[in-house]
Amino acid sequence: MNALLKLATGLLLVSTLGACATTDRLANVGRAPALTPIVDPTVTAGYRPVTMPMPAAEPATYQPNSLFSSDARGFFKDQRAAKVGDILTVLVTIDDRAQIGNTTTATRSSSNEAGLGGALGSIFNAVAPADVSADAAIGTNSGVSNAGNGSVNRSEQVTTQVAAVVTQVLPNGNLVIEGRQEVRVNFEVRDLIVAGIVRPEDIGSDNTIASSKIAEARIAYGGRGQITDVQQPRYGQQILDAILPF
Repeated sequence: MNALLKLATGLLLVSTLGACATTDRLANVGRAPALTPIVDPTVTAGYRPVTMPMPAAEPATYQPNSLFSSDARGFFKDQRAAKVGDILTVLVTIDDRAQIGNTTTATRSSSNEAGLGGALGSIFNAVAPADVSADAAIGTNSGVSNAGNGSVNRSEQVTTQVAAVVTQVLPNGNLVIEGRQEVRVNFEVRDLIVAGIVRPEDIGSDNTIASSKIAEARIAYGGRGQITDVQQPRYGQQILDAILPF
């Protein structure tokens, strides 16, 4: 009973929210979308401070007879990512092509004959009709023919850039990186996720690295929103596809 009550309450809430959204859309027919007012982002609903893995803070020190502190960005220092919290740019370039073709042909034929001779043949001829001969009392023919064709033609291409953060430094010096990029256009959000392990030696002088040099790479590119929702089968169809045996 409680489960039915919760289900009914949930359906009522969903229908109410849907009705409110529909009312708002109807009220704004013929009007340009309103711009969001400028407010303090830290006081908006849903705001959460960003927490990222960072190295331990080191106090700034001055060397004797020097004008520069230890936390200054040196002109001749290497600006490439090297420690936790540093940022580097991943050049995602995926251009995969696969073409596979298979052709299979199988043919088999067989023929068998058996006859009766001697005394058994005489007895068979005596009781069998005149048009039946004992020399070909048994005869079989069989044939099998099979032909199959299969082909795969796939092409995938993604070219973009995303900034990633060093989240861990492994004991051998390799860097674990992870980056995520979200771009919203109207009611569609495009997600790009990059994660993996890189060698510091593979990072270029401009603090970039090619996606082909990332070990254990995990690259995901997709979307969510109205367009993606329309392209997906309805929930009922997905459930039927999962449980129907045919």
